[in-house]
Formats: sequence, C-alpha cells, structure tokens
Amino acid sequence: MSQHIAKPRTTAVILAGGTGQRVGLSIPKQLLKIAGKAVIEHTLTTFENADSIDDVIVLMAPGYVPDVEKIVARAGFTKVKEIIEGGSTRNETTERAITALGADLAPGEDLNVLFHDAVRPLLARRVIDDCVAALDRYQAVDVAIPSADTIIVTRTHGQDGEFITEIPDRSRLRRGQTPQAFKLSTIRRAYEVAAGDPNFQATDDCSVVLKYLPDVPIHVVAGDEYNMKVTQPVDVFIADKLFQLGSTAAPEQKGEETYRELLAGRTVVIFGGSYGIGKDIAEFAGSYGAQVYALGRSTTGTHVENPEEVDDALSRAYAETGRIDYVVNTAGVLRIGKLAETDNATIEEALKVNYLAPVQIARSAYKYLAETKGQLLLYTSSSYTRGRAEYSLYSSTKAAMVNLTQALSDEWAGDGIRVNCVNPERTATPMRTRAFGQEPAGSLLSSEAVARTSLDVLLSELTGHVIDVRQQDPTAGASRASGFEQALAGVLDRQDGVA
Repeated sequence: MSQHIAKPRTTAVILAGGTGQRVGLSIPKQLLKIAGKAVIEHTLTTFENADSIDDVIVLMAPGYVPDVEKIVARAGFTKVKEIIEGGSTRNETTERAITALGADLAPGEDLNVLFHDAVRPLLARRVIDDCVAALDRYQAVDVAIPSADTIIVTRTHGQDGEFITEIPDRSRLRRGQTPQAFKLSTIRRAYEVAAGDPNFQATDDCSVVLKYLPDVPIHVVAGDEYNMKVTQPVDVFIADKLFQLGSTAAPEQKGEETYRELLAGRTVVIFGGSYGIGKDIAEFAGSYGAQVYALGRSTTGTHVENPEEVDDALSRAYAETGRIDYVVNTAGVLRIGKLAETDNATIEEALKVNYLAPVQIARSAYKYLAETKGQLLLYTSSSYTRGRAEYSLYSSTKAAMVNLTQALSDEWAGDGIRVNCVNPERTATPMRTRAFGQEPAGSLLSSEAVARTSLDVLLSELTGHVIDVRQQDPTAGASRASGFEQALAGVLDRQDGVA
C-alpha cells in the first residue's frame, strides 16, 4: 500500500530591499504608487491570489517595515506572515530570508521557496504556478524570456571608448526574471558553501547555485514579457500605462448546478434591462433562481438619468426581497457625430445617461451592497483606450467608467464590495444597430455571450478589473490578459473603423 506524501509548503519571499535612487526618489521604489497602489501592493496581490502559494514573507528596506505593515493591514492580505528588514546587499537579504524560513521547520522537513523582486508588479499567476510545479521535479528553477535584442560584448580602450569584442548567438541568450524558485535545503546549502568564498558576491540566487552547487541542474520556466522590473524612470511610466490598459480574462464558466447554488435567493437589480445585454442577464439570472429586477425606460419607465427613480427602484427591490446582492448597469446611449455640430440636448443626454447615471447608481447602491458584500458591474467600450473621431462623448464617458470602477473598487474594498467593468468587443445590440445599421452576420458578439460572461464576473471574487469579452478569447486560465495585446487590438479595431 503506497503511503501518501504530503506536498511541501510553498512560501513566496518578496525582496523589497532596494531604494529609489535610480528613479530619482527619496523613498524606496517599491512604495511608489502606480495605478493608484504602491508597487509592492500590486506584487503582494498577485501572490495573495495565487492558489499555489501558501504564505508570504517580505524583506523590506531598513526603516520602511511599518509602511509595508500598513499596506498589508489595509489590503487585508492573509498570506503575509512576516515583514522583516532586508540587509545592505542582495546576498545578505536572501540569507536573512533563509534564516527566517528555517526557523519553524521540523527536522528533515523541506520547503518550496520563491524569491521575487517586489518591483516586478506585473507578474502573471501562470509563471508562479509553473515555478511551483517545476519544483516537484527540480531543486532550482529560474524564469527567463528570449532576448529580442542582439547582445554585444565590449571592451573599453582608453580615451577611444567602447569596441565590440564578441556577439554571442542570440538564439541561446535569455533575459532572466524573477521569481527564482528552490527547495529551501538547496538554496541554504548553496549559501553555506558560498560563505567560504571571501570574494562572494551575487545579484541573483540562481547564480549562487550555479557557482557553488554546479551539480544541481537549474530548470528554466518561460517568463513573460510584461514581467518588467521597475528600475529606471521610464519603467515607472510604462508600468503605469500597462496597468491602465491591462484587462483581465473572463472567469471560467460554471456548471448549471453551481449557478443555481450561487444565485438562488439572491437579488439582482439591472438598469438597462429592457433589451440587449441587460435583458439577457436578467433572463439568465432568473432561470437560476435569482430574484431579478430588470429596469428600463421602455418596460418599467425607469430613467437612469433621474436619481430619484434610481433610488426608488433600489428601495423597492430591497423592501420586497430584504437584500440586494448585485447591481448591474448596461444602460447607455451612442450618438455619432462631430462635437462642434452636436446640440446641447444631445451632449446633456450623453453625459447624464453614460456618466452621471452610473455615478448615481453607484452612490445609491452602496448601502445595499455593503450589507451583502455584493458587486456593482459597469460597462465600457474598446474605445476607452483612445477616443475616436465622432465618438468623443461616447469614448470619453466609457473611459470614465474604467476610472470609476478602479476608484470605487479601492474605495469600497474595506466594505467588501466588489466593483468590475465589462469591456465587450463589438456586440449585436439594438443600440449598435441604431447607430450602424445591419452588419455582416458573424462579425459581432452575441448579447447572450456577453451576458453569460457578465454573470460569471458577478459570481467571481474579482474586483477593480476590466474584463474583456472577445470572439477570440485570450489563453484560457490566464490571470491577466496582456495589456499591450489588448491595446494593439484596439488600434487594429480603430483602423477598421469599428466601435
């Protein structure tokens, strides 16, 4: 009879000992805010949400441990077990981590450990999972990507400057990233051997294993182009833009029984529920046992631009069911035309329906969603990444929905309210037909497909995300879709003249 072998615990070590000198800051760069959060908070969020990670310790720059403690407390990270000061060098910081990790291990017990730079906040969960899986077979794992650039080796000749001495074969060159993953016993042994070298100095941990434990193979896991390190001033700018453009892959669809289990007895209020995506969400949710209030101008006489009517609709739903779990707003107007030729009434309608109405819906829904730890779901358009000619009102208000989503998800996080935004590709809805007429069959998403994804988002734990719905979905299971790829897709859409 085979004996079950328990899987070793996996700990992520966040190396945050660097300073902000190279980006011209007076604080460590990992405390710099990007997309509304400190860089290290983005990084910790990824590990907090990774199922393959059991716990996290942080090695922080001396003097700044309280700053990270505040971030962890405010964000409610449950996996962060310890925050300690790092050393004056990378070597010393890793050695402190190794000592801390081994403190509570039983004799003969081992541990999986991932060392990750705090200033790589765009790490994909796929990379984490691949590293942990590789540790089932290997004792040391690195993460790397092919080099797109030709690498040259130079030598300086006095006053004449640098000259090329060698151009290595690019096909064999890789750019190293983090995390770097090890069995704790392996990285500990490498550092013990290295301690006997008076000239020991290393900038990463795989090089320590390579030099001092040459018989230990180091497996390479495929990295991610977006797993950039925020080091130079331009990196701060690029990372901020990637967070702005980054979208999240749609959650996996659930089984029929799961939908019924999660929606039975729940209350869903949908503004813009008369037709299109809103109507389809209402039908789906209702079929799984939810109490649905599908509100619209043409069916219930509900005008989203009227705050009193929004208040009354929510109040009535709460009075009749005793709860509101999900509030969805699909209402919107799309008017095509040059701004200089647009009359005041049209401008006022666009701003009231597309911007002020979602603001008022959010404001009115807050107290109900705080009670149920529910979710507010908004909608944007691919035009939010860059406004288009004759779309100025629509594009700008849809960009505002993304900002509103991100801001409210932070503002309401402490209340347990989730806020997300769905970004559908061109979708067959009555609003689109009115604006563009009939379009070729098969060129548009169905409103049912968008509604199904919307339901999956409502039932997920996501918050603060823009969720793309496309006919050609990104790789299944990705924790985040490539912001650059999404932006590129938007550029191609714009060149084709689509909405």
